Amino acid sequence: MTQEPVENIDYIKMNKNKIVFFLTMIFISLNGSAAAASFQYSFAAGRAEMADERSVIGFFQYHTVGYKETLLDVARNYELGYNEIALYYPDIDPWVPTAGTRLTIPSRWILPPTRYEEVVINIPEMRLYLFMNKIGMVKTYPLGLGREGFETPVGTHRVVTQQINPTWMPPPSAWEEYGKTPVPPGPDNPLGDYWVGLSAKHIGIHGTNNPWGVGRLVSRGCIRMYPEHISRFYEEVSIGARVEVIYEPVKVGIENGLIYLEVHPDIYERIPDLFHHAESLIKQKGLWEYVQQDEVIRCVEEKTGVPFPVGSVL
Repeated sequence: MTQEPVENIDYIKMNKNKIVFFLTMIFISLNGSAAAASFQYSFAAGRAEMADERSVIGFFQYHTVGYKETLLDVARNYELGYNEIALYYPDIDPWVPTAGTRLTIPSRWILPPTRYEEVVINIPEMRLYLFMNKIGMVKTYPLGLGREGFETPVGTHRVVTQQINPTWMPPPSAWEEYGKTPVPPGPDNPLGDYWVGLSAKHIGIHGTNNPWGVGRLVSRGCIRMYPEHISRFYEEVSIGARVEVIYEPVKVGIENGLIYLEVHPDIYERIPDLFHHAESLIKQKGLWEYVQQDEVIRCVEEKTGVPFPVGSVL
């Protein structure tokens, strides 16, 4: 099992303010929930403002596994994808975890890079970020994405259509499995109850009749959300909204002066060397001299998909 994030305080010399911050996060985790929350954020305009950047959101929560509860149940209840809980607990059987097991819920994320601060989908972490830049707030949802041979395409797109209770027209690639007959709204429709169509050909954000596919590579390129999430997201976006689909397994962020690194598996195998990629990103932000390289190496090796502190700008 991976090392608990809140136990990494000793690896770096921290001042009183940093310790107070971590204790506050623990208190919130025990008494609140990151579910459906909006978080404040800010990006630094330059090196001089780095200490004031707030690009790490969310907080850790805690859960005791109940009788007959699966890790898939836990993930959905805490608004995570299956991949997020499975990465953090690779040694626990997702279908039969031991009742009474105490889990740390990894509901904490570094914001992805963005040009427009509208909608960003980061493929390796299988997660969507909805930026409300006028008020400096952001929300985030887990996703199911395209499997091998049907990889979700990267690029900047626009929302071009929105439809409630859509009819699914099986594409040619699905004719052998589903036939050519349109599938009307209902429990057999893989689009679920909502469709948000993008300018990318045949690609959209939609619900699903198989919620356990969220946090997995399961689709033919489309972007799936839990039914309870797509109903919210449908109301939160409008025609013309920009949707950036990026491929970034490594993210660098700052909160309270601490530098965080978050590393995900290279699920489409597009990054030849994750460590050199992480090093390059950290250097681009002008932070390489402020991080501990051994901690960067550890994060890259573990690939837990959770932000860990690797240095400080203070």
